[in-house]
Amino acid sequence: MSDNLTTKILRAHFASGELSPGRDVTVSVDQVLLEDATGTMTAMQFEMLGVDSVAVPLAVTYVDHNVLQIDDKNMQDHQYLRTFSARYGLHYSPAGHGISHYIHLEKYARPGGVLVGADSHSSMAGAVGMFAAGAGGLEVAVAMAGFGFDFVCPEVVGVELRGRLVGAASAKDIVLELLRRHDVRGGRGKVFEFFGDAVAGLSTSARGTICNMIVETGATTAIFPSDSETRRWLVEQGREADFQELTADDGAAYNSVESIELGALVPLIAIPHSPGNVKTVAETSGVELSQVCVGSSVNSSYEDLATVAAILKGQQIHPRIQLTVTPGSRQILQTIIASGVYDDLLQAGARMLEPICGPCVGIGQAPLGNEASLRTFNRNFPGRSGTAEDMVYLCSPATAAASALTGVITDPSAVGIQSLRPAVHAGMDIHSIHISAPLPEARRTAIEIIRGSNLVPPPVPGPLPPTIDARVLTVVGDDVSTGDMAPDGAIAMSVWSNIKACAAFMFRRVDPGFHDRAREWDGGVIVGGENYGQGSSREHAALVPLYLGIRVIAARSYARIHRRNLIAVGIVPLLIPPSARSTPGEHWVIEGLADAITSSATEVTALVGGGGSLQLGLDLSPSERSVLASGGLLAHILNGARPGVASAHPAELTEAS
Repeated sequence: MSDNLTTKILRAHFASGELSPGRDVTVSVDQVLLEDATGTMTAMQFEMLGVDSVAVPLAVTYVDHNVLQIDDKNMQDHQYLRTFSARYGLHYSPAGHGISHYIHLEKYARPGGVLVGADSHSSMAGAVGMFAAGAGGLEVAVAMAGFGFDFVCPEVVGVELRGRLVGAASAKDIVLELLRRHDVRGGRGKVFEFFGDAVAGLSTSARGTICNMIVETGATTAIFPSDSETRRWLVEQGREADFQELTADDGAAYNSVESIELGALVPLIAIPHSPGNVKTVAETSGVELSQVCVGSSVNSSYEDLATVAAILKGQQIHPRIQLTVTPGSRQILQTIIASGVYDDLLQAGARMLEPICGPCVGIGQAPLGNEASLRTFNRNFPGRSGTAEDMVYLCSPATAAASALTGVITDPSAVGIQSLRPAVHAGMDIHSIHISAPLPEARRTAIEIIRGSNLVPPPVPGPLPPTIDARVLTVVGDDVSTGDMAPDGAIAMSVWSNIKACAAFMFRRVDPGFHDRAREWDGGVIVGGENYGQGSSREHAALVPLYLGIRVIAARSYARIHRRNLIAVGIVPLLIPPSARSTPGEHWVIEGLADAITSSATEVTALVGGGGSLQLGLDLSPSERSVLASGGLLAHILNGARPGVASAHPAELTEAS
C-alpha cells in the first residue's frame, strides 16, 4: 500500500473508528498544547474529568495571550495555570517567554507525532512532519486525560511545490496563493500535505508560516515531510535525537492533487476583511498606511525579522508610519540581538514588542479607524485588531518592510534588499531555563491549585429537552467568526475565565442587544450563514450560548472547530436551507429533536410562527450523535462511553511505514 504521510501518522496512532474521509476516527495523542486564553477553560474541564494526572507523554501550558495585566485578572489566570500545571504534570512557559506555536516548534514538536492544541494555529508543528491540529478546550482536556482525539477523518490534498521562489516572493505568498484558490471555506474537511522538488528549498520557519496560516482556508492542518532540512533544524535546536525521516510513499494516493509553480509567484496581499480576499501587491500599490506590524502569531521567526531588517538597514521608516516588530519567542529575541538584526530595526525606527501574541489578538497597537494597517499576521476579520472600523491588510515581511519605508503599500520587488545577517545563537537553551518541568508524581498531590475570583467553572449542559420552543435571537451573515462571539482585545479577553462575564460581549459588534435579549427571552435560536464560527478555537463561543440557554443553532454551514465545540457542550448544529429567510423574534418549535439524534434521522422540522415550517438538516456522525445524546462530551466521557486510549510509541510509526 502506498500511503501519504498523513495516513501513515494517523494509522500509527489509530485507536478506533475508520481511517476514511468523512468517518469517525479516534487516535492516540503524543503531545498537548494549552495557552492561557483558552487554557483556563481547558484546565477547569480537565479537573471535572476526575483524573489524577495528564495521560499523554508531553503537555505544555504557554502564557502568551492575556499578559497586558490592566488589572489583576490576567495574573489570577496565570497563577491558576501555573499551579494547575504543577499539580497535574504539565510543563509551564511563563508570560513573556514566547508564543505557543513558535516555542513548541523550537522545543517540542517531533516528526511522526500527533499534537492536539487548544489554539487553532497549533497546526504550525506540521512544519517538522507532525500531525498537529487545533481543537476546542474540552476536546483537548479529554485528549490530555488519555481518551484520545476523536474527529471526522479529513481528506488529504497533495500540494506539489515546483521550482523555487524568485525575487521578493516568500513562503507567505505560497499560503496566500492557496487562500486565493480556496478562500476561507474551501479547505474544510481537508489536510494539505506538501511534496515536490521545491520542498527541500523551504526552511523550517518558512514551512511553519504555511502550516500556521493554512487553517484560514478552513483546513484541519497542513504537513511537510521530515527531511534533511528537518534534521538541520532539530540539530540547531539541540534535538537531533528527535529526528526521523518521514515522507509519503512513492506513488502515494491523495484525495486530490494540485501544484504551485513557485517561480511564477509574485508578492500577494489579503485585503480587508478576510484572509481569503487575496490580490497581488501590485494591484493594491499606493494605498496610504498609518501602521505596519511585523511578527506576532506568524512571520515572527529569525528569518522573517532578518528579512525586514535587511530591507530597512541604513534607512528610516516613513514619518507617518508606526512600525512594530514582535519576535515569536525569547530564543528568537536572543538571536536577533546577537546577530545585529535588533539594532538594525531600532535604527530604522521600529518599536520592539515583547514575544507575545499582542496585536494579533487586538491586545495593543489598535490601528486608526478607517485607515489602512498592514500586518504580517494570519487574520484580518473585522474588529479583531481592537478597532471596530479597522482596515487590516495581510502580507509578507518583505512587503511590510518595503511599505514601511514608503508609507504606502509597495511591491517589495521594487525595493533593494541586502543579504540577511547570519543567525548568531546564544549557545544556551533558554527554554530549559524558563519553562518549568513537571514535578515528580509523588510531589504533585501536595500542590494547592490557586483559584482567584476570576476563575469560574464553565456551565455544564443537561440533556436536550424533548421540544425546542424558542424565538430567533439574531440572524447573522456569512463567515461570522468566533471573535464576534467571544471578542478579542484586552478588556473582553480578560474575562474569558468567567463565562457569565464573557457573555456580555457576545455579538457586541454585529448585534449589540443580543446578550440582554437572550437573558430576557431565556435563550433562543441563533440563525447563521455560511462558515459560521470561522477562526479561533475558543470554545467560549459555544459556552456562552450554552450559558444563555441556547441549545440549537441553525446555519448554512459551519467551521470545523466551532462546530465540534458546539457539539461538545451539547448544542445541536442544524443546517438551514439556503433559500430560508428568518427574522429576529420569529417563533420556532422543534419537536422530537433528541429522538431524531438517537434515531439517525437526517432532518427535523421547525414549525415557524404564522403557520409555516422549515426542514432543518441534521448532518452528524455516529460519534457526534452519541455525544449529543449523552448531554455533551463531558457527560459522554464520565458515563464511560469512550475508553482510555494508549499513546503510540515512535517505533510504531517506523514499523507502520
